[in-house]
Amino acid sequence: MPYFVDINPIAVQLGPVAVHWYGLMYLAGFAGAWWLGQRRRAAGRLPVTSEQFSDLAFYVMLGVVIGGRIGYMVFYNTAELVAHPFSLFRVWEGGMSFHGGLLGVLVAGLLWSRKHGLHFFDVVDFVAPLVPIGLGLGRLGNFINGELWGALTDKPWGMIFPTALESLGKTRDELHAMYLAGQLNDQARHPSMLYEFALEGVVLFAVLWIYSRKPRPRYAVSGLFALLYGIFRFAVEFVRVPDVQLGYLAFGWLTMGQILSVPLILVGLLLLWLSRRAPTLRLYSVTMPDQGETQNGDAN
Repeated sequence: MPYFVDINPIAVQLGPVAVHWYGLMYLAGFAGAWWLGQRRRAAGRLPVTSEQFSDLAFYVMLGVVIGGRIGYMVFYNTAELVAHPFSLFRVWEGGMSFHGGLLGVLVAGLLWSRKHGLHFFDVVDFVAPLVPIGLGLGRLGNFINGELWGALTDKPWGMIFPTALESLGKTRDELHAMYLAGQLNDQARHPSMLYEFALEGVVLFAVLWIYSRKPRPRYAVSGLFALLYGIFRFAVEFVRVPDVQLGYLAFGWLTMGQILSVPLILVGLLLLWLSRRAPTLRLYSVTMPDQGETQNGDAN
């Protein structure tokens, strides 16, 4: 029998204040990235102090939130944005885009790297292995919320999402009773959020973390991130139901997520090609005795 996904999206209720699992996933993602980023910094991967790295983390956090929201409205909800421009600020209604968040992170990284006199791609290569932590936890948040589910399937790991059955006009209790009676077995769907958690979170993190443990040429880590994420996202979109306001854009299968992932794949290939003749950065001293010397981004 398929698993009936009915998890309370609220982790803690404190009077009128509700703490949602999705928000906690974001916090855990930022905290995990900050902790591992400090480890990479302490290993000499970026010539900055702990305080400067925390400043970078703050820039990146703003880039994720602001870019993610703007990206969602521009890429996935353009009509609503044009008709009601202030809908951009209705963040409590949900709606975040990875591709928008990525652009936000790149802008934040550019501003921060200029401020500290570092090569932009040295900063991006440093940050890239940290990103899958938030990606994976965000997909778990999607699963708990019962959103972004996949297409119907008869696979034994298919799951039933009450949020996909709202058209039936039934309460959660009624849907659960129908589930126990076996009346919803034909409504099992691909748990596409868990596929993305495994690929974009676990696999992508493992590959990038292991690959970046040794100094790599400039552009290589960023290129590998863009290439793998683009491939993983493009593949999962085949079994993920597109946003209802967009649907399939062409051929009965092409989605906005796939269109946005193609440039990532191409950029990833380009960066990996550029890395073949790019310098490999040396490991920096953690003590940083000379601020001017350690922040010049020299390579050997």
